Amino acid sequence: MIDFLVIGGGIAGLSAGARLSALGRVHVLEAEDALGHHASGRSAALYEASYGKPAVQALNRASLEFHTAAGVLSPRGAMLVGRAAEAQAYQADLMGMTLSPISAQEACDLFPILNPKVVDRAAYDPAAQDIDTDKLMQHFARTIRQNGGQVETKRRVSMIARTARGWAVTAGEVFECRTLVNAAGAWVDEIAKLAGLEPLGFQPYRRSMARIPAPDGLSPATWPMVFGAGDGWYAKPDAGALIVSPSEEHPMAPHDAWADDMVLAEGLARYEAYVTEPVTRLLASWAGLRTFAPDRHLVLGPDPRDPGFIWCAGQGGYGFQSSPAASQLLFEVVSGVQTTLPAEIVRKLTPARLL
Repeated sequence: MIDFLVIGGGIAGLSAGARLSALGRVHVLEAEDALGHHASGRSAALYEASYGKPAVQALNRASLEFHTAAGVLSPRGAMLVGRAAEAQAYQADLMGMTLSPISAQEACDLFPILNPKVVDRAAYDPAAQDIDTDKLMQHFARTIRQNGGQVETKRRVSMIARTARGWAVTAGEVFECRTLVNAAGAWVDEIAKLAGLEPLGFQPYRRSMARIPAPDGLSPATWPMVFGAGDGWYAKPDAGALIVSPSEEHPMAPHDAWADDMVLAEGLARYEAYVTEPVTRLLASWAGLRTFAPDRHLVLGPDPRDPGFIWCAGQGGYGFQSSPAASQLLFEVVSGVQTTLPAEIVRKLTPARLL
């Protein structure tokens, strides 16, 4: 009998499984051929503590020590840039981020292809860091295995039934467990319905990405991640190239997402309006689904309607940076120990708030 059966092999499921493996035998089921195939494999991979709602920011801050000890962070920096025509949107963005104002010239020095004739305001956070997402996922997967658990791919769940002892989950074969952990990303409400529970109203949103060549003669390795005012685009160095996203948020049904060509073109045009180098070709394009609860906070803990069903869901765009603290909170709630986060933060993350 498995103690905790985790559905979902992204960062949510792996981090939850690693923490819960201290309490009993854990078995992780991932539907795809590889771990982190969907949202986790398509992350911007940035640690920015001020990103997200207040409770999300609390998780981000509480995760920093773990990230540092695990050696998954490296310097990057984050910068917000704006134009006179976007003064109001720029100010609104600035209010929600812990950035310090810098001059337009300093911004151009940090990101040399910014157009100094266009950019007239900027703010910068040198503390933002890159996350080695693969290393972090493997860290959690290794912990599960070291504690006697298993992590399997190609295990798509097709049926869930309540039993006298817990749950029977069909994924090619039948797995029996005492407790079910729903970490299925964009599919969390679908898993809830299979288990006989009403969904909580999660909504996946598509976000597209384009990888473009670095400008000739320039290496972007030390450039910061840059956000355009009004969340109209962002750009981030990536292995000698640049990733540019239109930052769209289009509601979608759960599926293996792909980039929309028109959305990409519009977003790249917004990016080009800020820089001196035109986009002449794409190296690759893709998209991911960022899944949010209705109030945009994570959902962590047992479902009050059935405490044997645990939610680890709604990570949105914060999954990697918040995962150490989010999974620790899940462990604390499930094991009944005193939580390390303030009570008001915990209340904002409990499934009960959505019922």
